[in-house]
Amino acid sequence: MAASARIRLLVVDDHAVVRRGLRGFLELLDDIEIVGEAEDGIQAVAEVGRLRPDVVLMDLVMPRLDGIGAIAAIKQTYPEVEIVALTSFIEEEKVTAALEAGASGYLLKDAEADEVADAIRAAHAGEVHLDPAVSRLLAQRLRERKTRSDPEPLTERELEVLGLLGKGRSNKEIASELTITERTARTHVSNILGKLGLASRTQAALYAVDHRLVPSD
Repeated sequence: MAASARIRLLVVDDHAVVRRGLRGFLELLDDIEIVGEAEDGIQAVAEVGRLRPDVVLMDLVMPRLDGIGAIAAIKQTYPEVEIVALTSFIEEEKVTAALEAGASGYLLKDAEADEVADAIRAAHAGEVHLDPAVSRLLAQRLRERKTRSDPEPLTERELEVLGLLGKGRSNKEIASELTITERTARTHVSNILGKLGLASRTQAALYAVDHRLVPSD
């Protein structure tokens, strides 16, 4: 693969041994190039500004500024940079916070090396990649919400947007497919989350799949 087509990756973790382990595997891949490392959230934000990576692999538990704070800061200034959260534990609060902050993937540190690479590729392609255990947790929470109360009905347009969320489309892609502005697409997504009582685009995508709302190509 040509060097210009490689995925530029920043690895962020406060443990040097973890960074070395990730680098040792990922540097063997033809389509991923590690352009830098950071050991905490503050350094991560600075390195994103300096290096402009395509994807950041972000530890969540770090000193000075944790991963969730760093994700939010990066996405606010550099929305085009995709971020995959990496952590040792499944905590619903952290999962939801990371996804709501803008992470497009969530992996546990015991994930296989190939799965880490797949999550990086998926993020670069604008898709969501979740650890299977995280997907099960979010799906269970959706089922619990569904049994507690009936959500406010969605409009026809919101159902179209929800279906595209289920296909992993970004706001820009949704706007293009539906011939609306990106700002309007973002408003629809916000309305959908509010009506369905969901915390993130990922939960909305899972809801769409669970309710068979994803249109076929």
